[in-house]
Amino acid sequence: MSENAPPGFLTIRTVAMPGDLNPDGDVFGGWLLAQMDLAGGLAARHRANGRVATVAVEAMEFHVPVQCGDLVSFYSEEMRVGRTSLTFRVSAWLERRDTSERILATHGSFTFVAIGPDRKPRPVPPAEG
Repeated sequence: MSENAPPGFLTIRTVAMPGDLNPDGDVFGGWLLAQMDLAGGLAARHRANGRVATVAVEAMEFHVPVQCGDLVSFYSEEMRVGRTSLTFRVSAWLERRDTSERILATHGSFTFVAIGPDRKPRPVPPAEG
């Protein structure tokens, strides 16, 4: 599966390195999940204007394995904003070392809650603009 325009906005980009691989030479699914949580958390923190915490990860779908040396770009798309929670669809797109074709590797839904200084949920401010 490949497309030219990933949904959402580019949140982080990294290169899969040898330390990220399982014994079969593909990137650990847990590494991808952690990168996606980081990307979604950055997007949620920006939207919530402050601290957020991950409360749910749903519907992870892996389409193709990520290999050592792949450039992996994580895109975040706002799906829902509630009173204290935010849900983002995060997708991981890769570019193999010898090509510029973008390939969807995986995607999932991540829900975060906005956290106040007292470490309790706080309202998400209205969207700007």
